[in-house]
Amino acid sequence: MRPVEVGHRGGERAPRSTRLLGRHELPIACEADIVLVRRKARSLAQAYGFDAFATAAITTAASELARNCWVHGGGGAAVVEELYDGTRHGLAMEFRDTGPGIGDVEWALAGGHSTTRSLGLGLSGSRRLVDEFALETARGEGTTVRIVKWKRF
Repeated sequence: MRPVEVGHRGGERAPRSTRLLGRHELPIACEADIVLVRRKARSLAQAYGFDAFATAAITTAASELARNCWVHGGGGAAVVEELYDGTRHGLAMEFRDTGPGIGDVEWALAGGHSTTRSLGLGLSGSRRLVDEFALETARGEGTTVRIVKWKRF
C-alpha cells in the first residue's frame, strides 16, 4: 500500500522519544464493534484527563473512522495506542481495512461527498478533529488511517 495523502495539523510533531504505554487491538467485524471502538477511545481519553472537547473529538473521530472501515471496507480492525512523550499524553488510533480502497482521496477528504448516502463528512471531519492524520490507500488493497490526539494541558 502506498501513502496517498499524509497530513498534520496543529502543534509540533511528537518527539522520537514517544513511549507506548498501552496497545489495544479491536476487531471491526460487525456494526456493534463500532460502539466498542468508540467506548475504548472515550474511556482512555477520560482516563488520561483529556478535556471535554478533546474527549468528544477523539471519540467522534474514532466512531467515524470505525464506521468507514465497516461500511466501505467490509470490516477491519482498530488499534488504539496510549502514548507519552515526556510532557504529555496522547492517543493514537489506526484503522485498517482490506476493502476496495479510496479511488479519489482528494475528493473524499474534501468533505460533503459520499458513496453511501451519508453526509460524507467522516474522513474530512475526523481530519479536522485530531492533531495528526495520515492516510494510505491502494485500489483493491484497502485503506489505513492513523490519527493522533495529544492532551493539551
